[in-house]
Amino acid sequence: MSNWKGLARFIVRRVALGALTLLIVSIIVFGATQALPSDPATAMLGRNATPEAVAALTKQLGLDRPITTQYASWLKGTLSGDPGTSFQAQVPILDYIGARVGNSLFLLVLATVVSVPVSLVIGAVQARRRDKWFDQVSSFTMLGLASIPEFVLGVVMVIAFATRGIKLLPAVTQIGMDRPWQHMDQMILPALTLVLGAVPYISRVTRAALIEVLESDYIEMARLKGMDERTVLWRHAIPNGIGPSLQVIALNLAYLAGGVIIVERLFNYPGLGTALADAVRSRDMPVVQFLTLLIATVYVVTNLLADIGTVLVTPRLRTRLK
Repeated sequence: MSNWKGLARFIVRRVALGALTLLIVSIIVFGATQALPSDPATAMLGRNATPEAVAALTKQLGLDRPITTQYASWLKGTLSGDPGTSFQAQVPILDYIGARVGNSLFLLVLATVVSVPVSLVIGAVQARRRDKWFDQVSSFTMLGLASIPEFVLGVVMVIAFATRGIKLLPAVTQIGMDRPWQHMDQMILPALTLVLGAVPYISRVTRAALIEVLESDYIEMARLKGMDERTVLWRHAIPNGIGPSLQVIALNLAYLAGGVIIVERLFNYPGLGTALADAVRSRDMPVVQFLTLLIATVYVVTNLLADIGTVLVTPRLRTRLK
């Protein structure tokens, strides 16, 4: 019972810390967008707009109010589920990004469903065959992939599978605002780019964690009892070594949420990344602020879930909670 009380206190502390982190992020994001050199009203009306028209639109958008008042109004609206209206589209932000959220979520889930099992299997096999040819070749390959940015990986994917006479897959997507799963052939390259960016980090941490576990005393005792190596690995080593991997998986999920911006832009995929890039270019501050805070929320939530999951699957961590 005391362990469950300790876990509850741990979760409350982590949630409070996450909320404080998001508050600080919201202040930074709002201040950074306010400090951008161009004026939203001028960007919307064009350079030939008269000062009177710019002033009128600035007042209409509420940009003439003190910055603290603007921040308080924006934060209150965001917390209440009304983050405002897009300057460019002139529609509520939630309506503007609604379908895009589903598109980005589908791409993120697709990349995660592939990358996490593949990473864990590669890391487990590397640990089991430490310093053998598979470990050396795969480690070198993972290190090389980890050093390549996503946009370079995406370009390589396009060159390899969509150009130079091969043309096995579409170079860019032509998907509407809903049901991307009906165009799986167009999803392969964007998802593969994200997978290749995530697998190296998860697999390397899994390998390191499992090697440490496989060298522990209780694993040696399991071997002395006559258990075969596969049973030792999957029944004893992986459950105790999955904790550090959960942390990296969470970080990579958050990283994918940010990296999807680049991939979506590269493959013309209609998701949050494309919306954020368009909003930055058109100086659509409410959209930039909300999407940036949304991505930060994904980081915080995934790390919170990873911390809780790590404690739940690691017996020695549960016993330390009081």
